[in-house]
Amino acid sequence: MGKQTTLSAQFDAGKPALAAIYIRVSTEEQAMQGFSLAGQEEALRNYCTALGYELGKVYRDEGKSGKDLAHRPAMVEMLSDAQAGKFRAIFIYKLDRFSRSLKDLILTIEKLKEWGVDFISLQDRIETASASGKLMFHIISAFAEFERNVIGERTSFGMGRKSREGGAVSRAPWGYMMVEKKLEVDPVRGRLVSELYSEFVAGDSLNALARRYNLSVNGVKKILENRAYLGDSKFAGVESKGIHTPLVSEELFSIVQEKMK
Repeated sequence: MGKQTTLSAQFDAGKPALAAIYIRVSTEEQAMQGFSLAGQEEALRNYCTALGYELGKVYRDEGKSGKDLAHRPAMVEMLSDAQAGKFRAIFIYKLDRFSRSLKDLILTIEKLKEWGVDFISLQDRIETASASGKLMFHIISAFAEFERNVIGERTSFGMGRKSREGGAVSRAPWGYMMVEKKLEVDPVRGRLVSELYSEFVAGDSLNALARRYNLSVNGVKKILENRAYLGDSKFAGVESKGIHTPLVSEELFSIVQEKMK
């Protein structure tokens, strides 16, 4: 609420909106392309003035990669200031100065929209302040959504195939560990699985087993009902014979299931 009041007062007073400039260059880019911070800053200062904004602060990340937003201190500071309502727009020289990850770019711009901060890229002619700029951003967002869906379909197909071939497609169940994307028996917990099954058959309650093995009651139930301990693999509701070592016999598993009912 305070942020909205500050911005409204700024416009009501006829003052130009405050803007921030973000510039970044990696050591390799500056050496090979002469893509200097000073060059970016000069162009953005002029563009900021031309669009009627007053420059509030310049955020600089020098010698930083564009792959990860979290490891750029100036970027982190700028986004924190944006959320606090310290300026109304962010100017960048080019989209890849901001992020080389389309996913990070889209998610960050969505956050800026929530905070009432416009996003303006000089070289790409992209901004979210006008109707045409918003349309262009929505087109980019649509392509990003399409890309996510395609990746999701490929991942699902690959995991389904891996499961049918007996490989592990999720995190290792209690009693196993993941080694090079394959389930291997945990040398400590592995032998406890069959003990837990046998003790349940012998009459021990779920609560007693949970206390003894330092698990939750639901955790014990999941172990007692998980066909992975028979050597099976499951993905998207389809079960296949796995390639990992079983920890309980078919007979013991069946007895436990009957008792669980």
